[in-house]
Amino acid sequence: MPPTSDKITLRQLQIFLVAIETRSFVRAAERLSLTPPAVSMQMSRLSEEFGAPLFEKSGRSVIPTEVATALVPYAERMTETLAEAVDVVQIMQGKLDHRVRVAMVTTARNFGPHLLAQFQQEHPECDLQFKIANRRSVIEMLDTDQIDLALMGRPPRRLETTAHQFAKHPYVLIGHPDHPLVRSSRIRRSDLPAHQFLVRERGSGTRMVHEFFFSDSGLPQPKAQEMDSNANIKQAVMANMGLAFISAHTIALEAMAGKLKILNVEGMPEFRDWFVLHMRYKPLRPAARAFRDFVDQKGPAFMADFFKDAGITT
Repeated sequence: MPPTSDKITLRQLQIFLVAIETRSFVRAAERLSLTPPAVSMQMSRLSEEFGAPLFEKSGRSVIPTEVATALVPYAERMTETLAEAVDVVQIMQGKLDHRVRVAMVTTARNFGPHLLAQFQQEHPECDLQFKIANRRSVIEMLDTDQIDLALMGRPPRRLETTAHQFAKHPYVLIGHPDHPLVRSSRIRRSDLPAHQFLVRERGSGTRMVHEFFFSDSGLPQPKAQEMDSNANIKQAVMANMGLAFISAHTIALEAMAGKLKILNVEGMPEFRDWFVLHMRYKPLRPAARAFRDFVDQKGPAFMADFFKDAGITT
């Protein structure tokens, strides 16, 4: 029997997508505040309407069939269209005008929440929601409309964005106070490849600075241990496990406490930029526009004051 779209409901498609994601009717039921039998029944009805099985049981899990896998992008498109329609109605009612969704890269976690807190103090009427993630995840959130604005370094090339530079972003080379290079008054670039380094994962802004530093100098990439966060890199440096290029904006407290040292390297610090950016062709709602203007106008002074005590200039 061929599928009959007039009997397929959006609710069934929403349940279907959650079941696909969780691979479990039980977990899908928990997320949707339903009972497992209700989820199972709706998926059975959906299978009947399509005239083909959508899931196969495997122990306590369910495995999507080839038909179910092919159905996913269409179900996502329909549920996204519904969500957009709801957004339009809510905007017309003024409910979303006060919401602003912001994501920042992990390198910004030392100052970003403080910047957001200052904005919230000046705009208490705004519903401010924020996330901290790696660069790749922030770009994905921007691309899929999960956020309105992003705080990050170099704007992504594959997206059409409008970027406002609001502060300089210095990168420095750090080491343990007992590292032999710390005693050097001026370190040549050619002195560095012989030493062990600690680096972020590929695709991160910090990793790009590291690789560009050596390639731009015509030097070989040094031996390096990859780590998944700036926090772990700092801990490893403080354990004297290697050197690391890192944003100066992430080491203010450790530098003030003398737990790590900034090395005096030829051509350092290397200055990049901080940007607040959004998708070029997506109109900003009033609260998001207010946040962008706040960062654009007050961000430079905020950054200078925030890091002044640690002797870090922006």
